[in-house]
Amino acid sequence: MTMVLLPETGESYFCDMDLYEAIKEMRRISAEGGHFSFTFMSYNASAGTSEGIVAVNHARLLKRERIENHKDAEIVEAYINLDTMEPRRFYQPLLMTFNGQKVILQ
Repeated sequence: MTMVLLPETGESYFCDMDLYEAIKEMRRISAEGGHFSFTFMSYNASAGTSEGIVAVNHARLLKRERIENHKDAEIVEAYINLDTMEPRRFYQPLLMTFNGQKVILQ
């Protein structure tokens, strides 16, 4: 999370987070055994459809898939939903929020 502290007032606010910064932070938290929340737009590549926004309250990234196992492995993240213990995937460019902070692709 990127927090900006205004020295004159002591107030703070959260800035948009870069997609790659968010993925890096997700990996760090996961490596430390922690969890995070995030939202993303669903996408079924084989059907070319979406079922809308997916919200995951407690997640941890799994080991990255190899290109031999998933054609989009370079832009797909595997995760486990710790509330349901279901392994799932999301496309990095479709990440919308990370720990309540808006994610942007720059």
